[in-house]
Amino acid sequence: MSFFKKLKERMFKSSSRLDEGLEALVDDTAAPASLPDPQPDAPAAADVPRSAPADAKPGLLGRFLGRPDAPRRELDDAMLEALEDVLIQADMGVETAMRVTANLAEGNFGRKLSVPEIKALLADEIARIMDPVARPLPLYPARPQVVLVVGVNGAGKTTTIGKLASQLRGAGKSVMIAAGDTFRAAAVEQLQVWGERAGVPVLTAPEGSDPASLAYDALSRAKAEGIDLLMIDTAGRLQNRADLMEELAKILRVLRKLDPDAPHNTLLVLDATTGQNALNQVEIFQKLANVSGLVMTKLDGTARGGVLVALADRFGLPIHAIGVGEQIDDLQPFDPVEFAAALVGTQTES
Repeated sequence: MSFFKKLKERMFKSSSRLDEGLEALVDDTAAPASLPDPQPDAPAAADVPRSAPADAKPGLLGRFLGRPDAPRRELDDAMLEALEDVLIQADMGVETAMRVTANLAEGNFGRKLSVPEIKALLADEIARIMDPVARPLPLYPARPQVVLVVGVNGAGKTTTIGKLASQLRGAGKSVMIAAGDTFRAAAVEQLQVWGERAGVPVLTAPEGSDPASLAYDALSRAKAEGIDLLMIDTAGRLQNRADLMEELAKILRVLRKLDPDAPHNTLLVLDATTGQNALNQVEIFQKLANVSGLVMTKLDGTARGGVLVALADRFGLPIHAIGVGEQIDDLQPFDPVEFAAALVGTQTES
């Protein structure tokens, strides 16, 4: 299965929620702007039979299949306001929803649009917003390239490090991992499992020991062994920001004793299920660690995929990869066209 097919399949919670809102919006017999209550047992669009019963509502099949007789609604001020509400409830946030609807109105105001046409316009606009931030993790000639990974506990930092390390190792790069979240034994154990699986060394320290000391030792060893990339896990205890700030500042100080340019990348790992709270996390970690790029995990477990659009629109930080599962190939470079198509439930041209 291609990653796009997997992405579309596993982002069904997001796409179906948006689809329900658009269906209600365009339906000329009922035009509530808000999304209907989730219907977990409702069939997916792909499961709708190709032949409608005799008493089926006119145009119902066209709504699903994109036929010319599908219901349409004029894109006027009232519809734009209702569409904005739908996008907000799809977790794009107020500012981004306003910008998307304003851009969508240009050249389309006054047109009568069907749901498939609105979805196609939305997909184009979302891809346009996200195209500038779709950049893979940059690889530099510096050896070792130091990649500091930050994020709150539970966001998927350790799994992301393991997957990236395994993929980079498979691409011919030598990789070393430093288990810098020394306060969570489970995080260390998880990295050790990934290290064994990928053939990547994992440096650890006794539980509760100084993460900065481990980072210093790891960089010293990586330099001595000519390692291409050193990935350093960190703690994510935001409930005590002062301690975390000092811990990260100390890690940066000791790394720069050995390499004034370290870290070369600071990746923030975000959990998609947190929704708009992800924006707050970006603001906090920008101050704590000067984030250079984002990785978003758990897009398969939420109806809040729209938050990634809000992140791109608000911060403009590179989005290096997205994750939709636990397997190594469930973390892939971010593709804005494929993501937009999966979010709104359309097809790509390829």
